[in-house]
Amino acid sequence: MNTVNVVLSGGVGSRLWPLSRKSCPKQYLPIFEGKTLFQKTVERNQELCDSLVVVGNQANFELSRNDLNTLSMTGYGEIIEACPRNTAAAIAFAALSVQPDDILFVSPSDHLISGTEAYSKAVKRAIALAKEGNIVTFGLKPSRPETGFGYIESDGENVIGFREKPNLDTAEKFLRSGNFLWNSGMFCFQAKVFLQELDKYAPKVLECSKAVMENKKDGFLDEALSLEIPSVSVDYAVMEKTDRIKVVPSMFEWSDMGSFESVFDYMSLQGVPTDENGNMVIGSDLHTEFVGLKNTILIQTKDAILVLKKDNAQDVKKVYEKLEKDKPELVN
Repeated sequence: MNTVNVVLSGGVGSRLWPLSRKSCPKQYLPIFEGKTLFQKTVERNQELCDSLVVVGNQANFELSRNDLNTLSMTGYGEIIEACPRNTAAAIAFAALSVQPDDILFVSPSDHLISGTEAYSKAVKRAIALAKEGNIVTFGLKPSRPETGFGYIESDGENVIGFREKPNLDTAEKFLRSGNFLWNSGMFCFQAKVFLQELDKYAPKVLECSKAVMENKKDGFLDEALSLEIPSVSVDYAVMEKTDRIKVVPSMFEWSDMGSFESVFDYMSLQGVPTDENGNMVIGSDLHTEFVGLKNTILIQTKDAILVLKKDNAQDVKKVYEKLEKDKPELVN
């Protein structure tokens, strides 16, 4: 029984435009102490797992290979999706590629995590629960009323329910109650247990995923067969329905780096300066003055400038979606 780190690397990081583009999503930006989030994910899990499987896509698999080559990593598994079919299918591909008894530790490639001892403790506990036949998720103790994350209502390791991204009032109630955790998007289970639950609750996802995996060539998946897979998240397909769910309440520091608010906090810790009103410049050495503005971030790349209030960081996705239609060259 091996423990396999399944790294999901398919996201585009639209909320970090213009830094993150389709040609170089946020998980491949080397701005985290000189490394990428993808590299940090692989390194973080190397001592806790026996092997590695990367689930990526045709747009980014070479970026993954380059990052792994820089780390001198060889002998890993690779699944290259033809088109995005969401996380239920991505994890099914990985589960179908290993031995039934293997433990899968599923981790997104674009999260920033610190607190090595607490992290190791949480992962080892999840692996132990997975060996008992549980479907395990990781819940993080919330530090603020965050509206950009889903939540898990829990009683110890027992899951009471999953909650969608709340509005601010609801998020504040969650924080006060003390029994709500941020849903980290990290999971742990035996391959066969996940496939059993997927067959029970989303059988078409499993059926079509099997067909795709049976016809893969050198790790590349067939597009026509892939398009037949229902595009559904693993939370909706399995996690919110299974009665085998457990949560590991975790104390390590975690960020999904899902917005410039997260990047601002990270850059501040790394010594990137702000002015007396909390304004920051990212990506430019030009002298910049902010007049009449507070908590504002200016991000500059070779072909775009973004100026935003930190509190509106989640709205960058709307800019990305508009440019995708009107000026696709700016998101590619």
